Amino acid sequence: MPSPSDAKSSDAKFWAGRPDAGTTEGAIAMTEIVFYQLQRQPLERVLPTLIEKSLERGWRVIVQAASEERVEALDAQLWIFRDDSFLPHGTWREAEASEQPILLTLDGDNPNGAAVRFLIDGAPMPTDADAYRRIVLIIDGEDPDAVEAARQRWSEGKAKGLDVTYWRPDEEGRWQRLG
Repeated sequence: MPSPSDAKSSDAKFWAGRPDAGTTEGAIAMTEIVFYQLQRQPLERVLPTLIEKSLERGWRVIVQAASEERVEALDAQLWIFRDDSFLPHGTWREAEASEQPILLTLDGDNPNGAAVRFLIDGAPMPTDADAYRRIVLIIDGEDPDAVEAARQRWSEGKAKGLDVTYWRPDEEGRWQRLG
């Protein structure tokens, strides 16, 4: 897992090089930065639902994890997450990675032309983050270091005037927008 300082260094490169998108006619819309703080729900239950919603919008997806073990676990989980369906996907190691609607990876490349990038387990902000419609950071709400790092990333994005939102479930498990 990357250290908070690794993520901070990568994030600094992203924030510093960010174009002022969406302010001129014909410009590409600004990348949305969305944070989901997990509380009482495991990543394996939340992530597939968020991926499904992205696919419903016609968006290709990349999920960037911080470890090979997490990629392997997600690879298995996405095939069986629901009894009546699965999420078609592959990993960056496969020859047909560029054809996958959902790609699981450890690095910052975008071989499948994804519109949405999910960052889990502290994966760093990609240097080409402005190439995505949405960057989704999923945070373990039980890990104080992860929550603090997310707050810092959120504050940096807000300070730059980016479209940044933060979501956390309420007591009933419904997502509530906090910022």
